[in-house]
Formats: sequence, C-alpha cells, structure tokens
Amino acid sequence: MSNPEIEEVPIRDDMIRLGQLLKLANLVEDGVEATELIKNGLVKVNGEIDERRGRQLRAGDTVTVNGQTVRIISA
Repeated sequence: MSNPEIEEVPIRDDMIRLGQLLKLANLVEDGVEATELIKNGLVKVNGEIDERRGRQLRAGDTVTVNGQTVRIISA
C-alpha cells in the first residue's frame, strides 16, 4: 500500500511533535517557518488542518504541507 507521492519519515521514539516533524522531513527550514505555516492553517495532519505546533504524531500519521505529504513510520 505504498503511495509514491508520500515520503516515509522514520522516527526513533513513539511520537514526535508536529513542529519537529516538519523540520525532520525538510518541509521547513526552521522552527519559525514551521510555526508560521501551522498558525496560518497550511498544515494538514491526517487530512485535517491542525494549528497545534505541539500536536503529538505517531507512526501511521500523515502530514501535508504545500502539496507534499509525508507518513511517519517507526525506525
């Protein structure tokens, strides 16, 4: 069930915060950019806009920014 449009991002722990994931997946340059995108409603988690930078994400969750989607997997 692998979608070539979705990049998989492995995480070591059980969860990762949304702001951290955006940086890890190279969807943003830094935390400031992450905060701006999230605050402006430009980030979707599992298909729904989420404005919480500290939102906890787990393996299987997807995050979409600027038409680019990543899926979290366990490392």
